[in-house]
Amino acid sequence: MGRAAEDIRVTEAADEAAKRLCYVEAELLTQQEALARQRVDVASIFAEHHVGLVRLALIMVGDQATAEDVVQDAFARTHAGRARLRDIDKALAYVRSAVLNGCRSVLRRRATVFRRVVPYEPPVWSAESAALLGEERREVLLALRRLPRRQREALTLRYYFDLTDQEIADTMRISAGTARSTMARGIAALGRALGEDS
Repeated sequence: MGRAAEDIRVTEAADEAAKRLCYVEAELLTQQEALARQRVDVASIFAEHHVGLVRLALIMVGDQATAEDVVQDAFARTHAGRARLRDIDKALAYVRSAVLNGCRSVLRRRATVFRRVVPYEPPVWSAESAALLGEERREVLLALRRLPRRQREALTLRYYFDLTDQEIADTMRISAGTARSTMARGIAALGRALGEDS
């Protein structure tokens, strides 16, 4: 019995030592993670990659001021959350993702604004005629949006910008005959969509 009790004590001591070793290893890993987090230097990433990230944002959003704002916001958020960055090698990828997400947000906001823009309505003789005119325009614009891209572009250039066949062809980089046939198909499709007899 004495030997069994001693074996149990040795086993318990080994278990306790293993637990302490696991605790020390966990604490060392935590300290190493803290050191790795401290090593992520957002300022050096900014200095090395700012210009390239602004170029990326510029391609996405189309104007310099907005691109710079997007990159600035991405770096500000990265700096604020730098304690969560665990891998210095992934910090640049994180900033790039933040820039792309910022660009997507800007483009979504722009699309929402363009959808909500109320077109200018000239004064009309009565409220009833204004309501009818507004409804007709809305139907035409909805039908126009459903057309294929090329037909929609050709009709928009013709009827909203009053361009000639040749100007439309030059703008769309197609021949004048193709521009005319594209508009003809677009008008026919628009008539069908609006339920008009041609």
